[in-house]
Amino acid sequence: MALPLSVLDLSPVTTAGPGPVALKNSLDLARLCDRLGYTRYWVAEHHNLPSIASSAPDIMIGQIGAVTKHIRVGSGGVMLPNHAPLMVAERFKMLEALYPGRIDLGIGRAPGTDQITSIALRRRQDVREDDDFLERFQELLLFEQRAYPDNHPFSKVRAMPADVPLPPLFLLGSSNYSAQLAATIGVGFAFAHHFASYDAGEAMLLYRHNFRPGALAAPYAILGTAAVCADTDAEAERLATTVDLNIVRRAKGEYLPLASPEEAAAYDYTPVDRDRIRRNREHVAVGAPKTVRARLDELVAATRADEVMITTMIFDHEARRHSYELLAQEYGLAPRD
Repeated sequence: MALPLSVLDLSPVTTAGPGPVALKNSLDLARLCDRLGYTRYWVAEHHNLPSIASSAPDIMIGQIGAVTKHIRVGSGGVMLPNHAPLMVAERFKMLEALYPGRIDLGIGRAPGTDQITSIALRRRQDVREDDDFLERFQELLLFEQRAYPDNHPFSKVRAMPADVPLPPLFLLGSSNYSAQLAATIGVGFAFAHHFASYDAGEAMLLYRHNFRPGALAAPYAILGTAAVCADTDAEAERLATTVDLNIVRRAKGEYLPLASPEEAAAYDYTPVDRDRIRRNREHVAVGAPKTVRARLDELVAATRADEVMITTMIFDHEARRHSYELLAQEYGLAPRD
């Protein structure tokens, strides 16, 4: 069976395309990937980042669901520290009611932003110094399972619509924490190889080896990774210079819209910058289709991934579309009407 391929879209903002353009590009790319035969289209939650327009995944999921027919649409992910669990449950039950059998609920532990912005997001909530992710996650499950004891104040609270189940749950992670939690409760796991410093193979095999049946009867692991594919290795390398400059600037605290390859070529890189680029390229597959596939196949073999979810953060939208087209052809995805 062919390896399922999916998409993680951050709605990249570029120096040539502001936020509204980035969001419309996401709808355009989702329609394309639906036709190409991709399995899922997940959107991210990030805040206060000028290079990323995706700040409200539930809204984008609704919009994408409306313009696609087949592809599963989900969050990669909802950053649970920013949200009341009941609100997450109700919004995703609504999405499941509107697009039955096509919604995924991917949940992340990080806030998806800097510390001050995180406080602003949670200012009217109970902001605590300790990590309350597990408590929030348990609350989400208790609402779904209606498992609060009779004497608990929330025992009669129902996440609406009550007759619709939560979509399938996936825990997102870049270390072993979410891998172990996902294994313990028996849900899907998605590893963020595209920015993780933790070894992808170690995390994903930990999940698989410790899995206990729960919502899923067997483990299901998604490898999230970055790729830039073009007709030739040389053209892919040119497009990927946008990724290189972005990582250099972010390391210096410069969170700017994505620059063009021409601007990236003119940048005065220091030896430290070059080293950062080299290390980041270990997390990005760059090249013509067969070059990218060779890199991805190595990762899949090392991680035993059931599915690969690709993010492509480059300057030109048409080049981004073409990258996904080339990979769909290389992996033999079955086109859909």
